[in-house]
Amino acid sequence: MPPKFLEHALILTHDPIATRDWWRDALGLVEGDAPDFGFPVHWLYIGDRDCVHIAPAGGSAAQNAYLGNEAGGPPMGSGRLDHICFNCDGVEEAFARLDAIGAKYEERRAGTSPVYQVFIEEPINGLKVELNFPAAEAEAAGRTPAIEV
Repeated sequence: MPPKFLEHALILTHDPIATRDWWRDALGLVEGDAPDFGFPVHWLYIGDRDCVHIAPAGGSAAQNAYLGNEAGGPPMGSGRLDHICFNCDGVEEAFARLDAIGAKYEERRAGTSPVYQVFIEEPINGLKVELNFPAAEAEAAGRTPAIEV
């Protein structure tokens, strides 16, 4: 049985509040209900779907036990993730939001691909976030990619 969709990404961070605020302010995600895991976690939503979870790095014993991390040992699941990508529309609103908070981003398009890509630097944890828009929408808004291959 193949996966149906990506459920969520968990970000373990030294600054959960600043991380939550960045995802809210840069992308418009909304904090919503989260189960009581016995440790603090922020669940951010797109509509009625949670997609980004944020918790403290090196958390409590309860958090380490729940995530399968041994106290004092290397965290399970600590491999490198290059980026997380969201399919989007509303390109003008997105750039207004990013510019309002001074976000660093790079616009790209691969040849005649129908996708216009925006790669954003999330400054708290150094994560890369990709936003994919319909290329026709980006062109209609007058966007020009810095990198075109």
